[in-house]
This record gives sequence, structure tokens and C-alpha cells, in this order.
Amino acid sequence: MSKDRVIAICADDYGISYAVSVGILEALDAGRLTAVSALVNGPRWPAMGRELLRHCRNADVGLHFNLTLGRPLGYMPTFAPTGTFPPIAKVIRMAMRGKLPMEEIRAEIDRQLDRFEAVIERRPDFVDGHQHVHGLPGIREALLDAMLARRLAGRAWLRDSADSLHRIALRGAHARKALAVRAVSSGFHRAANWRGFATNDGFAGFSDFDPGKDYAKSFESYLRAPGKAHLVMCHPGHVDEELKAQDPVTITREQELAFLLSPRLPEMLEKRGLKLGRLGAVINGKSA
Repeated sequence: MSKDRVIAICADDYGISYAVSVGILEALDAGRLTAVSALVNGPRWPAMGRELLRHCRNADVGLHFNLTLGRPLGYMPTFAPTGTFPPIAKVIRMAMRGKLPMEEIRAEIDRQLDRFEAVIERRPDFVDGHQHVHGLPGIREALLDAMLARRLAGRAWLRDSADSLHRIALRGAHARKALAVRAVSSGFHRAANWRGFATNDGFAGFSDFDPGKDYAKSFESYLRAPGKAHLVMCHPGHVDEELKAQDPVTITREQELAFLLSPRLPEMLEKRGLKLGRLGAVINGKSA
């Protein structure tokens, strides 16, 4: 491996709760994150988005497009008839059967992009999806079309959640989840590149969110077989009642944050000849 290969570490779920967001800001301030992916459909987004602006000078900021947590920003009578998003398993089934109400989803994509830009006051540096929904058939095409309409090709990158079989095998840990996401996201990289959007090359960070396991050991596996523009996702944060009411992933967020803020992360990176960087800069350098 070449010396000082750049990797990006992205914190997902910014805006899900106050405590999670504060924890992510702490990791940003400590220089341990180079990307933050924001949920914008919840009540925390406007205020926490403005706070993010004060901390993100050295990180890419993107939209964590969401169709599975909380409430949509607009009326979705077929997709979310009760006013709340369906679970991910149902969304996957509908996508694989071609049964998604695409007009409703296209409208929600635009609403979430609009809400992101209204607070951040600029385009997203990248777009990904909560529970990787952005890679599903139907949704991916609608998202790419919306981003093309906003002239984001060549200006915003997209997360490719599907890594190669070889890299997944070399990492070993959490391979089943990585393979499942790879299967439902098949073709995303090709579709994005065909429309002029750059993506990461290499992806890791899958977890079973078991608080009894050593997160540092898992993170070490994420650094094996890095791609040329390697992206590691994580889910750090503090826990509050707001989070507990929405999401089962709680204790492990504290554990991830503790690891990110510890000396173990820079030591691990140095040992492997890796350094943190903004993926947007790496990709732009490749495509310029």
C-alpha cells in the first residue's frame, strides 16, 4: 500500500437527536471526521444545521436522504399513509418488485434537498441514504435525475455502499450485511458514473451495533483493503431520550464516539499509512 493514502470517515444520522448531533460536532472539532451526513426531515434540522455550519470547515457535508425514519416532509398517501415512513424491509421489497410510488418519492427527494439547501445555503457536497435507501432500484434513478436537474453532476459526489467481493472477503467482519447491501445496490456505481457523478471507491463501516463487542477491533477491519477513495461510515453520538424514542441504536453510538476521540484512531491510521481527508477533494483530484 502506498504511504499516506487518504480515507474519509463519515458520521451518519446528524440531526436525529440533539445529543447525537452534539457528539458528532465534538468529533468534528477534534479532527476525527471528514464528512457528516445529515437527516433533514426531523424537527432538529434547522437549528442543528445552522450549528453544523460553524463546525464543518474541514469536512464535507451531505444529505442523508431518508425514507425509513420519522415523517416525510410532505404528503405521501401511498408510501406513508399513516404519516410515518415504512420500515426498511418493506421499502426493499417494494423496490425489488417495482412497486414504489415513484411520483411521491421524487417529490420527497426534492423536499429534502430543498430543506438541506435552505439551511446550509449551498448545495450538498454529497448525498447518501439512511439505511442505504439511495441505492435501491427506482429510488436511485429518481435521486440521480433530481441531482442532474439541480446541475450537481461534477459538483457533488455520491456514496456507493457496494464494495467489491474481494475487499469484503478480506475484511471478514460484518460480511453478511455488506453482501446484502451490495446485492440491493447492484448497478448504483455504474448508474451514477454514467450520469456524471463521482463515487467513493471502497466502502466499509457495517456493524451489528452490539455493545458487547470491541468497536476498535471492528474499525480496524474497516481499514483493510482500502479503495482508492475509501469511505468509512460510522454512527457516533451521545444518547438522549429523543434518540431512544426513534432508534434502537443507542449505547454503541457512545462507544463509537469514545473510540473516535481516543488516541487509538490516529495510532491505527498511522500504523497503516493512512491519513484522513475530504473525499470530495480526493475525487475531484481524480476527475479534474
